[in-house]
Amino acid sequence: MEAIYGPVFRLIATTGIGPSFIVILETRGRRSGRAHSTVHVLAEYAGANYLLAAVDYSDWVLNARASGGQATLRHGKRKAVQLEEVAVDQRPPVLRAYFRRSLGARLIFRLAPSSPVEKFEAIAGKHPVFKILEV
Repeated sequence: MEAIYGPVFRLIATTGIGPSFIVILETRGRRSGRAHSTVHVLAEYAGANYLLAAVDYSDWVLNARASGGQATLRHGKRKAVQLEEVAVDQRPPVLRAYFRRSLGARLIFRLAPSSPVEKFEAIAGKHPVFKILEV
């Protein structure tokens, strides 16, 4: 799925044309110190934006944790942000919101936004969620 949509989503985020919930996250490598970028679909919940990871050991997650949450988001323009990791018990409604926007997540996890909250509670511990704070 990434191979198909990744280049298109990267173009959307780089140019700033298209949905603003498609962004590029830039983090500093925890070992190299070099900038690394990944394309993301933001979740919006209760007036805030969030980033989610498919797995706990994603490079961007490890880099964000190592940097104390310092990162840059790009949708057209770059802006510095602070990523704040969300507690596991607070993740289910954010995961549900993410599934509203991410068709790929629906296919991978076989869940829909209408799935019972218990389904999201069952996977919440496996998928890091970060609240995006502007700096």
